Amino acid sequence: MGRGTGSALPAVNSGLIKKILLSYLYVGIWIFLSFTVIIFNKYILDKKMYDWPYPISLTMIHMGFCSTIAFFLVRVFKLVDTISMTREVYMSSVVPIGALYALSLWLSNSAYIYLSVSFIQMLKALMPVAVYSIGVLMSKETFRSNTMVNMIGISVGVAIAAYGEAMFNGWGVMLQLGAVVFEATRLVLIQILLTSKGITLNPITTLYYVAPCCFLFLSVPWCVVEYPALSGTSSFNPDFMVFGLNSACAFALNLAVFLLVGKTSALTMNVAGVVKDWLLIAFSWSVIKDRVTPINLAGYGLAFLGVCYYNHCKLQAMRAKESQKKAVEADEEAGRLLDQTGEMDKEANGLERK
Repeated sequence: MGRGTGSALPAVNSGLIKKILLSYLYVGIWIFLSFTVIIFNKYILDKKMYDWPYPISLTMIHMGFCSTIAFFLVRVFKLVDTISMTREVYMSSVVPIGALYALSLWLSNSAYIYLSVSFIQMLKALMPVAVYSIGVLMSKETFRSNTMVNMIGISVGVAIAAYGEAMFNGWGVMLQLGAVVFEATRLVLIQILLTSKGITLNPITTLYYVAPCCFLFLSVPWCVVEYPALSGTSSFNPDFMVFGLNSACAFALNLAVFLLVGKTSALTMNVAGVVKDWLLIAFSWSVIKDRVTPINLAGYGLAFLGVCYYNHCKLQAMRAKESQKKAVEADEEAGRLLDQTGEMDKEANGLERK
């Protein structure tokens, strides 16, 4: 018996170690690709770098590329199965989500023209505040006073960071805040419109259904805002190497999101996002030479603590829900066993009478 236990223990440990290492690998891939896409977009849009300040066009290039790849994977090579989706479900669920996604990407990419990478990451700390607030308004989240106090603390921290921003630009801040609101609304609607109807989308099917919708929505402001400026310049013919590689990174990021969430959890992605934000702030300060002030860091530090506490509460809630689910399953199993025992007793009593 001792030998059997001793031989099983290393196998368990090796399996656990492998699982942990794979989780770190998924996190590393997502952080790398997310980091790369953000810096790449900043490089293209910033007037001091590549100097191609056309955020709608850039977003449309991404959506067009992703739509094409997804179409070939689903329809031509049939590597990914489609889901049964009626026209009504598409119009009532996918179209609003696609519109919000288009607005979020448009505004967030536009913000890179006016704000530093470090300050944008600080403003993105407001995402939990926006998701929770919109969730409460749409009755998807339960209002709790302690959670709201935490949300206020995060908001105060971001406000302090904004106060200390050396290159503050009001229009850029409005664009980024608008992107946060639209993205938070999209995330809540995904839960309400798709999850409630039992529809689950992987990244390929998501791009297959949502990316063309985003492209069409973006084409309207593009015709009014950017087409007149682009048509009169040589910028209308972008470098295929630069934009092709940029679009490939954006597509790979969508796959990495699925890999990370599918193999770990959405909470792991939130925690990894905090690590990525600190790395981007450090890169922005040391390589791009964006100015980061002590007030910036103090404010973001306060917001960071609030976000960490929020993630901790989410983890505790998930564990409590899982424990409750296991308890219910155990009660149901015990009930089935009691029923089986009762039936066996009845059969035994019947045999004794005979």
